Amino acid sequence: MLSTSVDGWTSGFPVEVLDGERTALVAYGMNGEPLPAEHGFPVRLVVSGLYGYVSATKWLETIELTTWEGRDGYWVPRGWAKEGPIKLASRIDVPRRGAQVPADALVLGGVAWLPAIGVGAVEVSVDEGPWQECELAPVASTDTWVQWRLPLPGLPAGRRRARVRAIDAEGRPQSEEVRPPAPDGATGLHEQEFEVVG
Repeated sequence: MLSTSVDGWTSGFPVEVLDGERTALVAYGMNGEPLPAEHGFPVRLVVSGLYGYVSATKWLETIELTTWEGRDGYWVPRGWAKEGPIKLASRIDVPRRGAQVPADALVLGGVAWLPAIGVGAVEVSVDEGPWQECELAPVASTDTWVQWRLPLPGLPAGRRRARVRAIDAEGRPQSEEVRPPAPDGATGLHEQEFEVVG
């Protein structure tokens, strides 16, 4: 499936991803209103579980059924991979890098995501210690980012480093291999340094 925007930008993905299990939308509205221009008015194509460079066409003009070899999306000749499945990822949002946090109020939190499959668990390790399972907030669907939290009251005072990893709904852990965004999405575990006081 190759989509083209009114400005000539293209993206494409294999037809097989439209298997009935994955959310795929041609969106014309948002929050009960016409789709704003910055989000792709008049219509935008969105396919869950694929990076936008292969599936999220704003200002959609045409959708074409072609062969996999027949056409490439905009970013493919520029060195990006032809397929763009989103990779399992997680991050620590609180505490912020370098923050000072009272020992009796320490709670780590953040988000994890893997659209179309979902997140089964999130774990945090502090100072290379054992992985501790986090609490997960309820989600609307497997396409939704999952909020997580881990209360750590009583952690000894001092500088601390936490890292987070997610496990998908099928039991596969997040990749620890550090890779850059190009050509098909970054991998690695997010870390955050902070100071426990009191």
